[in-house]
Amino acid sequence: MTSVRSEVRARSKPGKMWSRGVLAGLYLGAALPAIAKATETEVADNTVGAASAAPVYAGAGEQTPAKAQYFSWINNTNEGATAAQTLENLAFFAWLKQEYGLQLDIYAFDAGTIDGKRWYGSTASERFRQHFPNGFDPVYRKAKELGIRLGVWGGPDGFGNTPAQEHERIRMMVELCDRYNFALFKFDSVAGQLRDEKQQAFARMMTLCRQVAPDLILLNHRLNLGEVGTPHATTFLWEGQETYIDVHLANQQPAPHHRAAALARGLPPNLSRLTEDHGVCFSASLDYWDDELVLQAFNRALILSPQIYCNPWLLRDDEYPKLARLFNLARKYRDILVHGKVLPQRRYGPFAVARGDGQTRLLTLRNLSWQPVTYTLRLSDEIGLERPAPASSYEVRRLHPGERVVGEFSYGAKVPVTVAPFRSALVRVTTNRDLAVLGTDYDVVKHVSGQPVEILLTGNPGEVARVSLTGTRGFKSAQLDGLDAGELLQGNEREVVFPGTTLNEATHRRLGRLRRTALPADAESLYETSVFSSDNNALEVRALQRSGPSNIAAVNAAREAFFQQPTFIKRGVWDRNLFDGDSRTAFFRMQRWSYLWNVDPDATVNGGALRLDMGTVENIDSLILESRDEASIQPLKVGEGIIAEVSEDLKSWTEVRFVAAPTMKIAMPSKGFPVRYLRMAEAPAWLSEVSAVRNNRVLPRSHWRASNLFGHFQNMDFSQAWHKTIVLNEIAPAAYLAVTVPGEVGNESVYAGMRVDGRAVGAADRAPAYPANTWELQIKPVTGNYTYYIPLDRSWATKRLDVFLLANGRVKNLKPEIWLTRRPQPLATRKLVLE
Repeated sequence: MTSVRSEVRARSKPGKMWSRGVLAGLYLGAALPAIAKATETEVADNTVGAASAAPVYAGAGEQTPAKAQYFSWINNTNEGATAAQTLENLAFFAWLKQEYGLQLDIYAFDAGTIDGKRWYGSTASERFRQHFPNGFDPVYRKAKELGIRLGVWGGPDGFGNTPAQEHERIRMMVELCDRYNFALFKFDSVAGQLRDEKQQAFARMMTLCRQVAPDLILLNHRLNLGEVGTPHATTFLWEGQETYIDVHLANQQPAPHHRAAALARGLPPNLSRLTEDHGVCFSASLDYWDDELVLQAFNRALILSPQIYCNPWLLRDDEYPKLARLFNLARKYRDILVHGKVLPQRRYGPFAVARGDGQTRLLTLRNLSWQPVTYTLRLSDEIGLERPAPASSYEVRRLHPGERVVGEFSYGAKVPVTVAPFRSALVRVTTNRDLAVLGTDYDVVKHVSGQPVEILLTGNPGEVARVSLTGTRGFKSAQLDGLDAGELLQGNEREVVFPGTTLNEATHRRLGRLRRTALPADAESLYETSVFSSDNNALEVRALQRSGPSNIAAVNAAREAFFQQPTFIKRGVWDRNLFDGDSRTAFFRMQRWSYLWNVDPDATVNGGALRLDMGTVENIDSLILESRDEASIQPLKVGEGIIAEVSEDLKSWTEVRFVAAPTMKIAMPSKGFPVRYLRMAEAPAWLSEVSAVRNNRVLPRSHWRASNLFGHFQNMDFSQAWHKTIVLNEIAPAAYLAVTVPGEVGNESVYAGMRVDGRAVGAADRAPAYPANTWELQIKPVTGNYTYYIPLDRSWATKRLDVFLLANGRVKNLKPEIWLTRRPQPLATRKLVLE
């Protein structure tokens, strides 16, 4: 039997790519009759020589410019994407392209689209047709319209046990490339490994696919593809590491945000770009995502970069310009980002890299400490620069965080650059010039051809800056906050005053160490305030609450498509399901994936407790807890007496008793009893509705909240404490305290809280994250190096703040500290528009 590959070669012309449909037709016409008559052994015998002898081009080389990619893991999980949700997601990227010029190269479907966990599927299956009633055609047309190509997650095998099954798998994969111009296959061990006897089939499939899609990228996620299959893989998963924040990638040291572990990742071997670092996660703990993306796109600069996944529509509206700016810069410089040079650590810090050519270098620096660090850049061949013409100079510009022209320097100059604590920095050194603001920091909001350029000037409140512009050729008008600023286009300076009251103290600084003290009398109130101020919702819900409502239609549509997908609702991972009036929705305790983390599958803290916060004190007659049936109320049993506790203020609690049943009525001690909070150490694992009744009327529940994983105070075994009193003369916007717990202390063994004017204030957030009923994988259990975050109100300036850390008796040698810091948002801004 003549091999299909040989026939392809015989019919092809040098330098000419097969037209769409030709190769698939050729494969079907040439191979199917033969396969129908041949045995599996005969098929292998006729292809081994060609597969092993032919040189393999793996879709990209080390010098291939990067492709910007989004993939849909955690937007959907193993249930798979749907056409409707995908079209909403593509509409989001269409908006980003129109509004900010962001161009995506690849949109990749993740698990469940065709293949899934431990199974192989088909585009001809009923399951696929349920998700994609019209096949990939509508999605393909929309993506093509946007200049985006598709990709898909799958397994490396799926060739079945007969020649016909093998043929059908190959035919389907070739069709994805031929008919739909797929740019990427991500093959993952989650679906299964490649059988040794199917290596030749795998090689044949990839060879045929690349006849119609020569640049097809194949990601190898923890697979053994064998001697024959491995050369066809473009990349391997670097460190075998996925980057879901607080799930796969959790902080291993105290830090002011959740992404310190992501910023601490190093460099692939020999700066190899044909690896995959899994990209940047947009589903959890979103603050400082841009610092991670800078390292992903400009430091490692892999074949897939910038690479993002999950739910970028969960960002705040003001963050999309920065997302687009980083994508656009990476695209602008992608041809020279392929050339990288590792810089000396003793002068540039850990894992610093300079990329570019002799005239333009992009340097990525990082600071993994609590204090600012200043590095000295040497403008020489040390960072890869060529000596320019005698009269030429280099412009040094920081592009992140915030943009600023540092100055003009000659070859050989030494230029100091300061990197903020636990942040990355992107610095451009170039002989080329383009539009820039001099005299202040700024952010480029929009710079799209044919549209006005929007720039946000940033500074400190009350600061006065002398601002000028360079690279303004072609602009005819300038406006500052809507008023004429034409003098800036004439090369003149303009005084810019930033609004607000001047700050006299650093907004990021160490406040000191907490000292051992007796367990405070209000320890229970401090602990309960912290856990009531947080939640056990899915990480994606926390991200949504962090970012708040959006005013962008495409963002809201993508959010709605995600949160309203049936699987998300059915998993019961959002407490609002208890207050929606729909008995079909629920909120229930998830079990930890014990095989993944090798721990007790119970995801609760010391047995957990049901908590309810009604948002304000209400005078009620009873509370109603509704479950689905008797099985749902486990570990309770019908007819058992149960104790709940209610409180107005988290200081004093009143016991109330009731009988377990699928619908449980908890009568208050008297009619109109004042209640805001409820907690139950023993509670149903599964609840569909919770409501309160007063005079036979169900009270509104729009501001109610619930949690179910935090331990009851009586089960936390707190016996020791650390304390410090602080007074802050001023509190900046978005400021918070970071209470550090360095070292190994034990899982969930410590909790932080604060007292202001006798009132307890909770640590609403923590890294690694508080327990959650997760949408996808469970939060990674850790045993130390926690950081608790306590938000600050500006009205607390000059007041006494008593910060406490509570711990059980097993905690030893603790040296906790308090740091004042703030979220990375500009303190004061002015808007500049150029046309």
